[in-house]
Amino acid sequence: MAVSTSPETPIPVGEVSRLIGGWIERLGAVWVEGQITQLSRRPGAGVVFLTLRDPSYDISVSVTCYRQVFDKVAEVVSEGARVVVHAKPEWYAPRGQLSLRAAEIKPVGVGELLARLEQLKKSLSSEGLFAADRKKPLPFLPQLIGLVCGRASAAERDVLENARHRWPAVRFAVRNVPVQGVHAVPQVIAAVQELDALPEVDVIIVARGGGSVEDLLPFSDEQLVRAVGAAVTPVVSAIGHEPDSPLLDLVADLRASTPTDAAKKVVPDVGEELARVQQLRERARRAIDGFVQREERGLAAALHRPSIQRPHRMVEEREEQITALLERGRRTLGHLLDRADSELSHTLARVVALSPKATLQRGYAVLQKPDGTAVRSPGEVTAEDSLRARVAEGEFRVRVDGAPGAATAAE
Repeated sequence: MAVSTSPETPIPVGEVSRLIGGWIERLGAVWVEGQITQLSRRPGAGVVFLTLRDPSYDISVSVTCYRQVFDKVAEVVSEGARVVVHAKPEWYAPRGQLSLRAAEIKPVGVGELLARLEQLKKSLSSEGLFAADRKKPLPFLPQLIGLVCGRASAAERDVLENARHRWPAVRFAVRNVPVQGVHAVPQVIAAVQELDALPEVDVIIVARGGGSVEDLLPFSDEQLVRAVGAAVTPVVSAIGHEPDSPLLDLVADLRASTPTDAAKKVVPDVGEELARVQQLRERARRAIDGFVQREERGLAAALHRPSIQRPHRMVEEREEQITALLERGRRTLGHLLDRADSELSHTLARVVALSPKATLQRGYAVLQKPDGTAVRSPGEVTAEDSLRARVAEGEFRVRVDGAPGAATAAE
């Protein structure tokens, strides 16, 4: 429960310490896992003092236990070992210090560590943290390489010497950090994040020269794996431990088997590149020479063609053909016109022979009523009707007399 206080009614330090102790007492015994960073076994003392640290965070807590509790695991537990402790939190009121009173200590075996790593690997893989499409390509020729490694370590020497042997102009931004122990994880994470924040850094190499499974545990830490997965700059893992692959190898954009292999994969060899450039130049020269030779042969073949040697020959041949076609066209048109003229003359003669005028010229006449209709039957006229007679040379009037079918001329 919260304590009601004010500037006018404060509570003493001892009371605060007592209240904190009461709250901690209610927590009860808990199982705690961590790494032993300090171990104090004073001769003749009945109590052993430990410092238990969280490998993933910069947090530690003091642990005390009776000697008989520690003696059960004294042969397999030392500084740097991972243990599981069954302890009850205690508050030392006079100094305001929190500690754990251990009633049982169990070392964490390699098999158990590997099982936990496998479970963590499955969990991170299900999140897609190891997916191939997340891998970023490495630059062909990095100008500045970030290197995270142990101070004055063989891994640092191997990377620097091999890289500069391959490309002397390459530059490095080296961050020396602990690569094992309780301080490794937070400092490696800080170094990676610092280098990732520098825009001039093209690629980051995290290197270590191998080691036991316990030594490589920091490179399978979940916080480190997530930090590398979130990096914008490509990261190369060069832990150098072939049998057991730490999780850093899976999340990194490229895995190198050793620090030397990382230098070879990140930095191109200047001799090999010069030889490759020379090969490409020779290939380009051969390709250009072949192209020019093919074009020369094609041009020579084209110049020997008759159409090129006598360019007017085709025009002359076409001129003769056109002249012959024109003469043929004129003859054909003349024949058609002559035949059409002959047919027209024959048709005109037939039309003239069959025309009414030709009939009148043979002595026939056409009688027409006053309204212009022709008289075809005697019954169509009556006595005294006035008709008009048309003959070949003109017309005249006639009048029908009284006799049926007879007519007399009127004028």
